[in-house]
Amino acid sequence: MNREKHTIDATNQSIGRLATNIVNLLRGKNRPDFEYHKDLGSIVEVENIKKVKFTGKKIDQKKYYSYSGYPGGLKEKKMRELFEKNPGEVLRKAVYNMFPKNKLRKEMIKRLIIK
Repeated sequence: MNREKHTIDATNQSIGRLATNIVNLLRGKNRPDFEYHKDLGSIVEVENIKKVKFTGKKIDQKKYYSYSGYPGGLKEKKMRELFEKNPGEVLRKAVYNMFPKNKLRKEMIKRLIIK
């Protein structure tokens, strides 16, 4: 199967709208032969991720949680801290959580390239 390569410029785009466009390309929903149980998506490359736009107070209020499974093991990180450290990780988390929760999810996220 031949996979197309799409390049998206993230300058002045909202993170959520950008993520929905990326998910549709990675899943292959833009193709006429799309089927839910097949992985027919394209390769998506995102550029200028540092120039992405956040609406409202989301960058200060949104938190990401991770839990180790042990008592006292719940950690939280604000979106601003994560964006300053690694701006691509914010987009990757948004795209990953928009995928359907199935076995194809890990394979589809591998085709997302963030520069």
